[in-house]
Amino acid sequence: MTSLVASAAPDSARRPTSRELFLGFLRLGMISFGGALPLSRRMLVEREGWLNGEEFAELLGLCQFLPGGNIINMSVAVGTRFRGPKGGLAALLGLITVPGMVVILLGVIYDHFRDNIYVEHLFAGLAAAASGLMIAMGVKVAKPLFRDKPAMAMACLPLLYGMVGLTLMSAALVVWRQRK
Repeated sequence: MTSLVASAAPDSARRPTSRELFLGFLRLGMISFGGALPLSRRMLVEREGWLNGEEFAELLGLCQFLPGGNIINMSVAVGTRFRGPKGGLAALLGLITVPGMVVILLGVIYDHFRDNIYVEHLFAGLAAAASGLMIAMGVKVAKPLFRDKPAMAMACLPLLYGMVGLTLMSAALVVWRQRK
């Protein structure tokens, strides 16, 4: 029994080189700061054809189960699937190079201008854009699951538990702060 990550790519999929993996995930990292998962599906399934929709959904499920960021896990899994550890490293480095530099730059800007209201609004706008991208990706990934009720339940239950838990924690924190 082979794992989804280690299995060979199907004959219909184009097998990217390590360089193509690096450049593909580099482009993804450059254009998707704060919301790479929706764009990763577009790149891997629709544009490059390295995975089909079902393979992407299965791999995403595995990546969500593993510790760490989903898109980080996805880059390593896709790279490893096609080119072994070298491909996994190439995809990972491609994905994190530009966002890593951007995060450092944003940290310097924020540290220098932290009391500026425009900087606060900039960061609030970034958070809103990332939320919108995640919702769009969720809808695209969920479409194939609508036909499979058990799969839909498995996909939604962890989200539901997380949302309820975070809502309760948030409400408790507000009450606690008001009592202080």
